[in-house]
Amino acid sequence: MKRRLFWLTLFAIAMAYLETAIVVYLRELYYPGDILTLFPPKLFTNFDLAVELGREAATLVMMLSIAMLVERKNATRIFAAFVYLFGVWDLFYYIWLKVTIGWPVAWLEWDILFLIPWVWLGPWICPALISILFIIWGWRILGTEEEVKFSRTNLFLFIGGALLALVAFLQPAIPIMLESGREGFTDYLPGNFWWWLYIPGFLLMALGLFRVLSAGNHKSK
Repeated sequence: MKRRLFWLTLFAIAMAYLETAIVVYLRELYYPGDILTLFPPKLFTNFDLAVELGREAATLVMMLSIAMLVERKNATRIFAAFVYLFGVWDLFYYIWLKVTIGWPVAWLEWDILFLIPWVWLGPWICPALISILFIIWGWRILGTEEEVKFSRTNLFLFIGGALLALVAFLQPAIPIMLESGREGFTDYLPGNFWWWLYIPGFLLMALGLFRVLSAGNHKSK
């Protein structure tokens, strides 16, 4: 398993660099005057948007495919491999951005996080913290040969927390999308992030995941 973890980690770090390179090229294309400033956002052309949405979907498929190849025991271990990959990939994406172009420049600087199903917005540190959670939990699960499964309670806690965090990321774009579509982002500047929703969501996710690691939850209830 240590060998598999090594190759999983190496794959995710390399994939993160590839992601970073694409984003650097996009910033040079759409923000030629200042690649460190994302807001107000520059809108993709329809063609570029379609390609970008396809790339995001392909990224998730790639990580799921690797997780399925690495782990076959049960759904929980497959999920652990997936979130471990996702966590390392996402965290190193920001590390490589810092190394290559010096961004982010502040801990609470906002980022355009994802585009499926619509724009995810928020401080970059928020997905980075979730990625660290995924890395720690995934490493612990994959580092043992014990059978691990989510109980209904732990699954409910994790999904509930994930939904709260997701709403916090999607919320800034909702009124804009409903009122004027993506054209409304041409003047958008970051406002108040829903920390009051993100923090409970993060804590619920962490509680659900780490209860799985406890001795009493290695077997499903």
